[in-house]
Amino acid sequence: MRVLQVTGSSAGGVARHAREISALLAAGEQPPGALPSTTSTRVVLAGPAEVLAPLGHKGTRGAGRVRTAVVDIADRPRPQDLAAVARLRGLAAGADVVHAHGLRAGALAALAVRTLPDRPKLVVTLHNLPVGGARVQRVSAVLERVVAGGADVVLGVSGDLVARMRDRGAREVDRALVPAPVRPPAGVDAATVRRTLGLADGERLVLTVARLAPQKGLGTLLEAAARLAAPGPEGAARPGRHAAATAGWRWVVVGDGPLRAELDRRIRAEDLPVLLAGRRDDVPELLAVADVVASTATWEGQPIAVQEALRAGAAVVATDVGGTAEVTGDAAVLVPGGDAAAMAAAVRDVLADDDLRARLQDAARAQAARLPGPADVLAQLHAVYS
Repeated sequence: MRVLQVTGSSAGGVARHAREISALLAAGEQPPGALPSTTSTRVVLAGPAEVLAPLGHKGTRGAGRVRTAVVDIADRPRPQDLAAVARLRGLAAGADVVHAHGLRAGALAALAVRTLPDRPKLVVTLHNLPVGGARVQRVSAVLERVVAGGADVVLGVSGDLVARMRDRGAREVDRALVPAPVRPPAGVDAATVRRTLGLADGERLVLTVARLAPQKGLGTLLEAAARLAAPGPEGAARPGRHAAATAGWRWVVVGDGPLRAELDRRIRAEDLPVLLAGRRDDVPELLAVADVVASTATWEGQPIAVQEALRAGAAVVATDVGGTAEVTGDAAVLVPGGDAAAMAAAVRDVLADDDLRARLQDAARAQAARLPGPADVLAQLHAVYS
């Protein structure tokens, strides 16, 4: 089978998922229960050069068998899209399946394959809900209709995306499987990990792992931290670092992104008990020692950080947006998106109640065992492609 994977510019999980499934397919493994196959899967991954580059230095099994082709797919329409469509058309000729990731890549792939004499099957995975102003929504609606009309199968990473594409007229729609990569903790003791964050002995850790971008609801996070640090049950008074120290906790945000400078200015201006820790390589260790892992996102599909938190047995508090509840089940405290007061109250309750925290930790481990893994992804892809 010849498969062309297509992905556009991405600073988040879209390109990572495309790289991972490309390597998974190229490794030649068969889904559990499948009959042995004598045919191999030849995979080409097409996309911007910066998206393809990490494939070459990852130790993922099968990555070395993936061919790559540079196609300049940006995150918004531009004249060069005509060249991208022509390039994709050439790459798709002779392929059995074209699998595009993201709305822009999916629409360009649909235009590229529609007039091929021996048209390959087109699968499009949508990873994000379109967000933005009226112009963005209008353009996104057009692209969604192009995908719905041109794709044989549309996969959405959350139930709301699946329903949205059904409404757009897609012929076959299903929920995509996007598991978190397996990254076991390195076995560093909890005290050492906490010291790297500057936490005092006994100080509780509220942890958020997120790209510093608008979708992650970090304004809500800062307001929730302010409420949590303020004295009184309603958290109405203005906080400061002394309030956080008295309360015995600190909120640490791991990740980087375009909002870092803006967030840092607000943290300093309002004297908020929040530490922007930047990118770190010890996320599994941090998740394992956190007292609460919080997600304040405005929308998520199958949030990787939440999946990793469940796998680490963490007590999770998250906004009930997109597909988050589909990932957590009953193994998290869920609050409305954008509700800083509800987020602060939920984090406060989990920090204060050892029994509640222990129940959430047990539930997290049980839920993690039910989450899909690479074998499930492989089985879905083989079923969809055939």
